[in-house]
Amino acid sequence: MRAKFSAAILGVAVFRMFLSTGATAAEPSKDDKVVKDGMVVSLEYTLIGDDGKVIESNKGKEPVKYIQGEKTGLPTGLEKELVGMKVGQEKHVRLENAYGTINPRAFQEIPKNQIPPNELKQIKVGSMVPLTAPNGETIGAPVSQIKDKSIVVNLNHPMAGKTLIFVVKVLDIQPAPPPQAAQPAEPAPPVKPPQAGR
Repeated sequence: MRAKFSAAILGVAVFRMFLSTGATAAEPSKDDKVVKDGMVVSLEYTLIGDDGKVIESNKGKEPVKYIQGEKTGLPTGLEKELVGMKVGQEKHVRLENAYGTINPRAFQEIPKNQIPPNELKQIKVGSMVPLTAPNGETIGAPVSQIKDKSIVVNLNHPMAGKTLIFVVKVLDIQPAPPPQAAQPAEPAPPVKPPQAGR
């Protein structure tokens, strides 16, 4: 009788231990979340030039959110450096040509006769000229040179060719939402047959 009682207690203890370890394993802790492909990452950042001057920062503002691995705005080199980071971690990342090298073919000439005369009078080297992109979006391009019959605009990224320091802090990591499936079209209403005899 005593052996059966001890076996029953041992069985209950093992069962409880199994339940408690199973529950713990099923609940991912915040510490288990790391930056990896497919995760929505929220960042606080400060962007510093190679000269040590702050270019921009979002400290105290809305965090930057992006999906790791989808190449949606962050420099590729920065995304690679963030892999494996956890919530609360901070990192200083120095990247040469973070936004690419300067492409000489991205300097485009615009004939002066295509610019309204009143606007042409105001254009100087460094002025921003509004241009329409192929997708219809208006973008600003800086004037890099003024020639006799044209102006030259620089269509490179404003940070192209620069060495930049990113001071980043991971604020949150969440799984990306699943892609939404296309909704089926509404069925067409039934066609009424023509009425005869009218």
